[in-house]
Amino acid sequence: MASRKRAVEIDNLAFDIGEEVNDQPRQKEGKTYGSSSAEEENRNKPTYCVTDVPPWHLCILLAIQHYLIAFGGILSVPLILSEGLCLQHDSLTQSRLINTIFFVSGLCTLLQVTFGVRLPILQGGTFALLTPAVAMLSMPEWKCPAWTQNATLVNTSSPAFIEEWQSRMRTLQGSIMVASLLQILVGFSGLIGLLMRFIGPLTIAPTISLIGLSLYDSAGSKLGSHWGISAMTTALIILFSQYLCRVPIPIPAYSKAKKLHISKFYIFQSMPILLGILVSWLVCYLLTIYDVLPSDPAQYGHLARTDVKGNVVNEASWFTAPYPGQWGLPTVSLAGVMGLMAGIICSTAESVGNYYACAKLSGAPPPPKHAINRAIGIEGFGCLLAGAFGTGNGTTSFSENVAALGITKVGSRMVICLSGVFMVLMGMLGKIGAIFTTIPTPVIGGMFLIMFGVISAAGISNLQSTDMNSSRNIFIFGFSIFTALVLPNWIMKNPDFFKTGINELDQVIHILLSTHMFVGGFLGFFLDNTIPGTKRERGLLALDEFHVEDLGNTSDAEDVYDLPFGITSCLSSQSWVQYIPFCPWKGKRTQNKSEDNQMSQSEPQQNGTGVTEEFAF
Repeated sequence: MASRKRAVEIDNLAFDIGEEVNDQPRQKEGKTYGSSSAEEENRNKPTYCVTDVPPWHLCILLAIQHYLIAFGGILSVPLILSEGLCLQHDSLTQSRLINTIFFVSGLCTLLQVTFGVRLPILQGGTFALLTPAVAMLSMPEWKCPAWTQNATLVNTSSPAFIEEWQSRMRTLQGSIMVASLLQILVGFSGLIGLLMRFIGPLTIAPTISLIGLSLYDSAGSKLGSHWGISAMTTALIILFSQYLCRVPIPIPAYSKAKKLHISKFYIFQSMPILLGILVSWLVCYLLTIYDVLPSDPAQYGHLARTDVKGNVVNEASWFTAPYPGQWGLPTVSLAGVMGLMAGIICSTAESVGNYYACAKLSGAPPPPKHAINRAIGIEGFGCLLAGAFGTGNGTTSFSENVAALGITKVGSRMVICLSGVFMVLMGMLGKIGAIFTTIPTPVIGGMFLIMFGVISAAGISNLQSTDMNSSRNIFIFGFSIFTALVLPNWIMKNPDFFKTGINELDQVIHILLSTHMFVGGFLGFFLDNTIPGTKRERGLLALDEFHVEDLGNTSDAEDVYDLPFGITSCLSSQSWVQYIPFCPWKGKRTQNKSEDNQMSQSEPQQNGTGVTEEFAF
């Protein structure tokens, strides 16, 4: 009954939040000071926290928004791989690959939110595995025959052509499946959880920040396809999310208490990205049908048209059912496994940083060891599924969607669950999913400009728990960031510099040194753990503190990461559960609470203020 009552109380929070926030300063006026700072703090809190459930209509719209944010990144993976798979002239098979990767991304999202880290974090294709995959497909033995490059010579239904691309896909599948075992082992064995005691803000901040900073070239190429449309998309998202976020829209509503009435809906705060995309998409559609935009692919602005990928919509089937082994029995390449393992390491480091950023933006406490162990293990299992289904890629947490949490102020995991369901459905409804391929490139670029900027700032914000007046910390962060931008850029321009004579080793070295997140995260990790510094200076004490007052509507901070369906409660009576690195154990939690209560009762009061000396352990 208590949970049901709480759900009813927050049911219309998106409609009435402005009135609640505005009332708080008036109630405290004359009694406390700093009401303006309290109001500012409330404004930065998420409207819906992890365990909150928005109204169903708002939940659907927000889930669609997350789907659209991840769409560009997920869609680009099979389109980039198609050239290495000799599929650049087979749009129908490309459409099937798109359906498959969306289907698997939806499944992995549901697994991660339900049994993994339990945070509102969306799973999708990863560029960390795309680089070694392209490198593998560019090897001499896998180079596409010349006749596959000519559209007039390609017969997409011929057995020779089908075997040509499916043999490459099967090798890529098997290599991904073997490489994913490393991530499964690292996660479920608890190795990641043990390493977390050495991973502080000076490791997390460079890793997260470089996710956005390293993608400036990709965002710039999309922005440059039509600067006017991109600038309009960016301006609209900024206008909706920053300037109009507190402006309510009156709409008719009905409830048993108030009957038919006018309610305030803060649509600009909850859906700024979706609104910005839709408005820009509509403008591009109007400019397309009136032939304002050039129809010649060689002219500037052609990619802003909405009919650039119209053939994908026409050729896609209405219904498709992806299944494991749909391209045949997977095979394994040793060179591919070695390179993809390097990508797995980078993807794991990126995901750990995303978990902390997601927890911060969604109003949850820092994830404990068991949640991170479970999350990495589930992510490895997701890569195993992606390889089995034949996406040609793995899965990882999407940084763009983590950034969206900070803009929309909606951190409900129910929204992400629904988004995962939408991706599964879109993966099965090929024709409907193909419609979204008509989103123009500059619109996606304008959205990326906001998303990557926010995730970069979210990474830097992790430094607030450290002492940034310390020359030690300034050196570590600055050196890690700058080196991670310089070294990969130089490696990409000089790919033949490191030659050991062993192709697999050369590929691993090239991939690791050309990945910004790995270089920055490794340098931050190494320097932070070798240069002397106190725990308070390094910000490690702040990561261990659970600020229950900052959890919004979350009633119990420690329950956020519990397993669903009462599994944690069933296992809490078993003492052996404490030795399983990916399972939460409430016995230890209860013991810690009792010890804390005894310590708080025995602590002496100083000057009647309750202030005691603080010790660092």
